[in-house]
Amino acid sequence: MPSASIVRVLIADDHPVFSAGLRMLLRSIAGVEVIAEAATGKAALDLTRRLCPDIVLMDVNMPQMNGIAATQAIVAACPGSAVLMLTIIEDIDTVLAAVRAGARGYLLKGSGLEEIAQAIDVVSRGGAVFGRQVASDVVDYITKPPPQTVPFPELTDRERDILRLVGEGLGNATIAHELSLSVKTVRNYLSRIFAKLQVTHRAEAAVRARREGLVAEADGRFEFGSSRAVEQLPADTDRD
Repeated sequence: MPSASIVRVLIADDHPVFSAGLRMLLRSIAGVEVIAEAATGKAALDLTRRLCPDIVLMDVNMPQMNGIAATQAIVAACPGSAVLMLTIIEDIDTVLAAVRAGARGYLLKGSGLEEIAQAIDVVSRGGAVFGRQVASDVVDYITKPPPQTVPFPELTDRERDILRLVGEGLGNATIAHELSLSVKTVRNYLSRIFAKLQVTHRAEAAVRARREGLVAEADGRFEFGSSRAVEQLPADTDRD
């Protein structure tokens, strides 16, 4: 870490206990200062616009605006602030979505102090960094690209099921009933789906599902491309 300057960090995570622990950890790293914390993606964007931190440590699953969408917005609005993902999600598709959104690095929450300090140092100097396991996954993806024979290959089977039902116009409670899940679990799945597809609204996800053929046209719920398709779907993950 360069001794001549202080790296100003904003923590964006919706888990208070984790944020508090991360704040204490970062205080032990010479040359790093935590200037603010955000519990939602929108708050992270607003604080970044106002404070211009050097680095934003961003979780993926964030309320109001998921971490991928927030990253994309931050990169566009505040090019001087670099985003370093710090999350429990380690699947390659989310990693790639984060990189496409403009993230300069991707670490898992199990990373140790030394790895986090090194990542902050690299990103603060204009570089990019992946955690050890993430880097291995990226190499495997590049050398062994998976066959893409189904709509939305970046989604799991369960995520595709949920996206299909969203495309059919079903609310979270109905989806939960049909798939024998809790409403909270459905919301968590939707946050991950939105992050992978880089969409911010439920209606966007529904339109994508129909456009890619995930939803059968014969269902008759609403016509693809019509205003009804948008009007019947709320613009967030919390439709019950």
